[in-house]
Formats: sequence, structure tokens, C-alpha cells
Amino acid sequence: MAELKTRQTEASVKDFVAALPDAAERADCQALIDLLQAATGAPPRLWGPSIIGFGLAKLTYASGRELEWMRCGFSPRKGKISLYLSLDIRKQEPYLAKLGKHSTGKSCLYIKRMADVDQGILKQLVEACLRGSCG
Repeated sequence: MAELKTRQTEASVKDFVAALPDAAERADCQALIDLLQAATGAPPRLWGPSIIGFGLAKLTYASGRELEWMRCGFSPRKGKISLYLSLDIRKQEPYLAKLGKHSTGKSCLYIKRMADVDQGILKQLVEACLRGSCG
């Protein structure tokens, strides 16, 4: 079985965010750190080289394979921020309809800037995903 490449590391989240070249992106990351840390009660940890994750959960695949994964997290990517919130974020249409400018994948929410979304709705969406009602 292949080894999981994305793992929790001991690297500094603070240093990672400080090294981001754009001040607005650094501010957005700090706002997300604050929101996700408050929602999970867990400190931010770097997963692999570029994902900031919060908390731990056991993930079980249909094959029976299990692994520890973050409860939620995000990664600043080129031109967008990828938020990892649930198994199927698209099932949360009531929140997504009110969120603001975004796009989704099967398990990801993509935003360009925090200013593009209603942060109160984002907080509610994160909390719903943490309760397990996102998928």
C-alpha cells in the first residue's frame, strides 16, 4: 500500500504564513486560522508543505483503509484559497447560496479572498461540517 505523502509536520505555521509574498493573502490566512482554530479548539498544524490543518479525525475508505487526517484545513494556492471541510461540500447548498463568491469541488471550497465571502456564513458552514452534517 502506498505511503500517504501529506502528513502532519513540525514546521511552523507562523513562519509559513509570514513567508507568503502577498500581504492580503497573509491577512486572509490569519483570518482563516482564527476562524478554524475557534471552531475546532485545535491549534493550526502544517500538513505537508502547504496545508494548514486543525484537529485530527480517523478517515476510513471504502476499502477499509484507515488514516489520521485533519478535521478541517486550508491551503493558500495560486489565485485562490482551498478549504478542506467535508466529504461532499456541495451538499451544503443553503450555506453556499448565501456565502458569496466561491466555487466547489467534491470536498473543497475555493475562495479568492475572505472579502469575497460572508464570514458569518463561512463560520456556520465550517461548524456544520465539523458536526458531520456536510456529507
